[in-house]
Amino acid sequence: MQILPTLKVQLLGALLGLCALSALASDAAPGTPEQPRHGGMSTIAALDVPRYMGTWFEIAKYPNWFQKKCKGGTKAEYRLQQDGTVQVINRCWLESGVMSEAIGTAKQVGSATSPRLKVRFAPAWLSFLPFVWGDYWVIDLDDQYQLVAVSEPSQEYLWILSRTPQVDPKAYNALLARLAQQGFDLSKLALTRHEDD
Repeated sequence: MQILPTLKVQLLGALLGLCALSALASDAAPGTPEQPRHGGMSTIAALDVPRYMGTWFEIAKYPNWFQKKCKGGTKAEYRLQQDGTVQVINRCWLESGVMSEAIGTAKQVGSATSPRLKVRFAPAWLSFLPFVWGDYWVIDLDDQYQLVAVSEPSQEYLWILSRTPQVDPKAYNALLARLAQQGFDLSKLALTRHEDD
């Protein structure tokens, strides 16, 4: 399998997640708010970063410019590093059949259980610049760490990720109901294809 890094897909992880990064509520119930935000959006109460590590498949997202070339199979892999940061590897299939890959870094903002992260896909030597870091806020997560929703303060971006390429319809619909309560426009969600996974 050929892997092709592209700048647009590198930015894919800055928010993605995508399917972007580490950490989720430890024993918090789904949607348990930390701090209400715009339109009523809130994060989960706490994050357990080591438990969040591993592979997450993108189930749905708000379409965005930096994932335009992704035609399916979008997933993120998070790996905890010795310095406490998280390596983020985002992959997706392009129309050409080539898999595109972007590698970035995520870090928690605040306490060791903070549900707010920052993600960078720009080169490390630019990491001192605030604008190269994107917000990655965990806003919903089930107790088993199997289904998660990630967004950011403006609610311009939204990703739904799962540990498996397919998700239980009942769990998915319950998550959508909670997202609607937080002010998200569900009509904007685009489902992700996973035929090759």
